[in-house]
Amino acid sequence: MKNEKYPRGVRESLFPASLFAIYFGVLLLMSGIHSGLIVFINTAALNGLIQTLVPIAYWCLVAVGLTLFTRNEIKKTYEGPLHKMAEATSRVAGGDFSVYVPTIHTQDRWDYLDVMIVDFNKMVEELGSIETLKTDFISNVSHEMKTPIAIIKNYAELLRMESLTEEQKEEYARNIEAAAVRLSNLISNILKLNKLENQRITPEVEAYDVCRQVCDCIIQYENAWEEKEIGLETDMEDSALVEADESLLELVWNNLISNAVKFTPPGGTITVKQFSQEDTVTVSVSDTGCGMDAESMKHIFDKFYQADTSHSREGNGLGLALVKRVLELLDGDIRVESEPGKGSTFSVTLPAAGTVKQEED
Repeated sequence: MKNEKYPRGVRESLFPASLFAIYFGVLLLMSGIHSGLIVFINTAALNGLIQTLVPIAYWCLVAVGLTLFTRNEIKKTYEGPLHKMAEATSRVAGGDFSVYVPTIHTQDRWDYLDVMIVDFNKMVEELGSIETLKTDFISNVSHEMKTPIAIIKNYAELLRMESLTEEQKEEYARNIEAAAVRLSNLISNILKLNKLENQRITPEVEAYDVCRQVCDCIIQYENAWEEKEIGLETDMEDSALVEADESLLELVWNNLISNAVKFTPPGGTITVKQFSQEDTVTVSVSDTGCGMDAESMKHIFDKFYQADTSHSREGNGLGLALVKRVLELLDGDIRVESEPGKGSTFSVTLPAAGTVKQEED
């Protein structure tokens, strides 16, 4: 039975049968030459010492030639590539992720060592990407923390001034409280995202009414939309059961609705719709805000990405990253439709109640 560990067409031996055929042919040829040499010595009636030394010298030359040829083949096909791999591994261990090891053969003649080299290059590339993401993440976290800390520090210093009125003290205290809340939310979101990405949270999937949950989340932002005089339109069924973790999905609705309130200008409209299909339930949240261009939509679920920097003080760019990760854990999906100046629509699709159990059966 053929070994299926490697892709089709990949040679599973560094030393092919043709190499051993060469050895066999050379040895046969050398044996034939030896026989001819013995006949020549006997015909020439050379003395006994010469008859002894000539075959010995001949076979010494043959042995040296084959040994050098074998050594060269081993070095070229085995030791050389492994030395390059060892050097590259050492550089990667030292933190250099720009390493690239070329394959020994062209792709149509790959053997398993070439496959190992290709996999090594892919691994180094992935490690480099992870290192870049880690560096960017630390940089972004530091930047996001620095802003509210600076606000708290500045207003705390202002509060020490004796000439402040009661109104100013109240305003500065509110600003300190808002900065503290922002800092607390940032840390909370980082911890949640870390747990989700490292799968330290196991979803407790059960059937429940998602329409009720969405309505409860909408009501939480009633003061915010009324303050901005935003119109709210809803189009939902009386009830729709989904298979999901209720506490995790609450993060999704809160983030989508809070973003809609944040980006919808005063006098705008937020629309929440829900409809059911045979095995899925879809909930969409639309706003009439600034919208996004195609480039912004590519990065909208990246950590700390904020397409509209004018609202950066109201968030930390982690909300949609949390939304995406939660939906991945719950076998859900999210789609975004947006156009600059015309608002955005986020549509979440979830398995309907009974769908998950049927798939498992």
